[in-house]
Amino acid sequence: MAKSFHFSKASVLVTGGAGFIGSNFIHHILARRGFSGKVVNLDKLTYAGNPGNLAGARKYGRRYAFVRGDICDPGCVKAAMKRHGVNCIVNFAAESHVDRSIHGPAEFINTNINGAFVLLEAARELWKADAATRFHHVSTDEVYGSLGPKGRFTEKTPYDPRSPYSASKASSDHLVSAYSHTYGLQVTISNCSNNYGPRQFPEKLIPLMILNALEGKPLPVYGDGKNVRDWLYVEDHCDAIRLLLEKGRPGETYNIGGGCEKRNIDLVKNLCSALESLAPSAANAALRGRKYSELITYVKDRPGHDRRYAIDYSKIHRELGWNPAHTFAEGLARTVEWYLGNSEWIANIKNGSYRKWLEKNYARR
Repeated sequence: MAKSFHFSKASVLVTGGAGFIGSNFIHHILARRGFSGKVVNLDKLTYAGNPGNLAGARKYGRRYAFVRGDICDPGCVKAAMKRHGVNCIVNFAAESHVDRSIHGPAEFINTNINGAFVLLEAARELWKADAATRFHHVSTDEVYGSLGPKGRFTEKTPYDPRSPYSASKASSDHLVSAYSHTYGLQVTISNCSNNYGPRQFPEKLIPLMILNALEGKPLPVYGDGKNVRDWLYVEDHCDAIRLLLEKGRPGETYNIGGGCEKRNIDLVKNLCSALESLAPSAANAALRGRKYSELITYVKDRPGHDRRYAIDYSKIHRELGWNPAHTFAEGLARTVEWYLGNSEWIANIKNGSYRKWLEKNYARR
């Protein structure tokens, strides 16, 4: 008879745990009162995987373990699961930048689709011995395509991906769902809106704008700047995933949104205002007397740029009582404060020293 699953005591394999959302999730659950389980961080440490994101995790002793490896490598995945007695997988590992998927889609197909398949097969093998094995797949609202000026994506919205990135995530979502229906694997899927917060690699909009502004560089805004996104503070996202693992219904998909629609140009202006409050441009020599808002520059729109995303998260609210705990103003202020207070992290990203450090300390096996 299968054992019942209790997330509070689980041995959790977190893939992509050295990245932005994955590292925040690891910090979130290890610090949470009531979680006495173990976290195994499996990360390939590609360009956006940063060991510095897990600074402090070692204080949890044997409750935290790091494995450098590729989710596309079945032997590595199975060995990590066996060694650490894993009974829960949370898949954050993904190539995730739309612009890079347009210029080089091959890695997106390999990691996001084949990697998900490898993880599902490993989970299915484990499930044969313990039917309580859980698998949570983290996905994106971009699988739904683009919205008009009204309406929101629900869990019933038909998939209509518009970029190689969103198409690869849509494919992996379907694979996860198929393993639930075909084999009975206990899976949940979450589709989230745009995340922001600490530890985000500076190719993404908010950290890119913060670092460019502080250096007096242009703040590039695509097209007319009126593309709309729903913004979700990363800590709220992590709390929602934790709740899904504790109480979510297996076989179900849940949308996770911030309830915060912003036009890109308005977001950048909000960010400039936050920077003026926390690090006034008048005291920044790089600005040469300009305000941060004067750095805003409109650039040619990118191909296939979806006009609007908005998430209806009423299902997770109705079933599990979840709501985002941070307003956009609070989350943005916390984000700016984090980047202002972590200059060493930023310097290590810019000069590549974290890459040299990880090659020395985490040589490929």
